[in-house]
Amino acid sequence: MSLSYLNVKRMLLGDPFPTRQEIHERLDKVRALAIFASDPISSNAYATEAIMSVLILLGSGALSMTLPIAMGIMTLVLLVVFSYIQTILHYPDGGGAYTVAKDNLGTLPSLFAASALLLDYILTVSVSVSAGVRAITSAFPGVYEYRVLLALTAVALITWINLRGVRESGTIFAIPTYAFVGGVLVTVAYGLVRYFGLFGIATLTPVVHDVAPASPVTDFLFIWLVLRAFAAGCTALTGIEAISNGVQAFKPPEANNAAKTMVVMGVTAMSLFVGITFLATHLNLLPSEEESILSQMTREVSGTGFLYYWVQFFTMMILILAANTGYQDFPRLSSFLAKDGFMPRWLQHRGDRLVYSYGIISLAVVASILILIFQADEIAMLPLYALGVMLSFTLSQSGMVRLMGKVGKLKPGETEHTGVTTIHFERGWWWKRGLNAIGAIVTGVVLIVLVITKFAEGAWVIVLAIPLLVLNFRGIKRHYANVADSLSTRELELPQVTRPVANVIIVPVADIHRGTLYALQFTKTFSADVRVVCVVTTQEELERIQRRWNRFPEITNDMRLICIEYEYRDILTPLVEYIEGVKNNEFPGQVVTVLIPEFVPESMMGHLLHNQTANFLRFRLRGQPDLAVIDVPYQI
Repeated sequence: MSLSYLNVKRMLLGDPFPTRQEIHERLDKVRALAIFASDPISSNAYATEAIMSVLILLGSGALSMTLPIAMGIMTLVLLVVFSYIQTILHYPDGGGAYTVAKDNLGTLPSLFAASALLLDYILTVSVSVSAGVRAITSAFPGVYEYRVLLALTAVALITWINLRGVRESGTIFAIPTYAFVGGVLVTVAYGLVRYFGLFGIATLTPVVHDVAPASPVTDFLFIWLVLRAFAAGCTALTGIEAISNGVQAFKPPEANNAAKTMVVMGVTAMSLFVGITFLATHLNLLPSEEESILSQMTREVSGTGFLYYWVQFFTMMILILAANTGYQDFPRLSSFLAKDGFMPRWLQHRGDRLVYSYGIISLAVVASILILIFQADEIAMLPLYALGVMLSFTLSQSGMVRLMGKVGKLKPGETEHTGVTTIHFERGWWWKRGLNAIGAIVTGVVLIVLVITKFAEGAWVIVLAIPLLVLNFRGIKRHYANVADSLSTRELELPQVTRPVANVIIVPVADIHRGTLYALQFTKTFSADVRVVCVVTTQEELERIQRRWNRFPEITNDMRLICIEYEYRDILTPLVEYIEGVKNNEFPGQVVTVLIPEFVPESMMGHLLHNQTANFLRFRLRGQPDLAVIDVPYQI
């Protein structure tokens, strides 16, 4: 069996799915939770530590505020989860913050939401994979110098799994996701039993630490650091919007299943977050560069036995697989933008396995570039992280405030089409609007704090990149509008006289063989003036071409062989110059035809080894006015 492109593709990705199978490839709630919730669930591995790392600057006594701050973040998470449940129910076709903002706030805010999310999804992949690789290199310091290669390999592996299909990737990612959740929940439950001395089990003994403040604490510094700690802990919110973007990936009824999964995700993530925070603060753990808070907590609770290594291993796994949230939502959001003309149209096309293959590959390429730039150092990338998701939260909830205002103006039984969705009167619309307003204000404040505190550390890149990306979206939209206007048939007046086609065909060849002879026979059906052009660089080559030409008079006797002697290696330049000369001097104002013969090998390697000259020639001739290019393939 030959190693052709299709054979390799089938071997790596599997057989293609017919479109009718799309409904069978959708996700049940168990797989969907593993796919869409890997990012918010994995953030529990470091969210508590993010809060404590800021509060420790105020001294060890300030760590007691970790739990109240965590409870505040939990409240915010619940607000955001509630808002996105409303988004799912009102916009069941998906699109999340982009669709909500477009429908209620306008095109420009929706583009800001989309650009913020796309950047955040790219960073999710880069940061998550790099964090997982750091866990590997911490356990095996000898492989530290290979961290970039390990990260790129992980990206390639996750890309491959996602290209195989949503349902299959959900099955693969379910095991580490649920293993992490189960391991941490068991650790938290066992820790609470030991802390409260239940069932006669040996109680935990907290260690007392006395760490002085890093600098004298003023009222302003205290308030500022508390706000910064709150903002740092809001990494627990990353990825919450994922389900709202991918509603159509669920089995029917899509919106109901997505909303239920959102509730389970919120409850699971916050249970882990609050449980870890409670134990970490009551055990008086201190943030350390050498060991994470989750690792310290697990070791204190269970020692260094099976449970400890279970949690550490699956923490590493879920940190890497948290990138899958980006792989699910970047392609979907890109497809929405492409459908609206703000991104390349090919991003809305699904591949053989019913996934947005081009979006998946694009994400992998950009994320890999970031990993190379930052050398797989997630600490260096963190200042860029979470800004985008906070901006999208703010815009999404602001859009829902506007939508609930429209709902409130309706009378019972009335409906209204907003342009994207149909709304009807809802009881309790006023308190739903109020909760969305509170959520929008809080996430807006967190966004401002994140920008100010992390601006000099690198957040300026995202602050600059978001509007630049919006300008790029608008430029793409203008391009498509111009193309549509140019191709429009409205008010079309067909000219009485079109440009005539010149009665000449130019056939560039490198040799006389079966493929070129087949193409020459083909030309006889078009024109009696066939010019076979060959660029030769030596006298021996010229004699060989003429000798082989003369062997087939039954085909070549009515054609002209034109050999261009050229002493340089760039054979395309004289060839293009000859074609331009014929077009401009012999047939001005007429369309000249160039027929390119090429043979088509069976294998993928054959394509790489041959026909590059033909490809380069087509590229050089592309865009030339009054020039038609025809390919004549010869199957090998």
